[in-house]
Amino acid sequence: MSEHIEYEARTVRPYAVTGGRVRSARSDLPLEALVEALPDAVSSTGLTPEKRSILQQSSHTYISVAELSALLHLPLGVVRIIVSDMADQHLVRVHSSQPVEVNTGESPALSLSVLESVLNGISAL
Repeated sequence: MSEHIEYEARTVRPYAVTGGRVRSARSDLPLEALVEALPDAVSSTGLTPEKRSILQQSSHTYISVAELSALLHLPLGVVRIIVSDMADQHLVRVHSSQPVEVNTGESPALSLSVLESVLNGISAL
């Protein structure tokens, strides 16, 4: 019986985390898009545990959407929706080589330059 309850909790939870939504304005976020916590976001209050975890993971280094999905044990689509919501709330910045609708007025070229810098840093190791 306990196993049945755990299965139900795992299947219902992602639906509850997104408020029943299966898409967001940026649901096309690439798997490799890098998430960066904005400085003031870490002190935000009233956030869900999932949003807190994303802020914690992305506060010290860039982390990809795919990595967040694995670390949070949540489906990729759910993480995309949460990250998109957080970007709209100015809690995180998303860096992607693909043009992504950005509400902060930043150009996609800036995101590309950040990815190039990360790649150069990794190559230097």
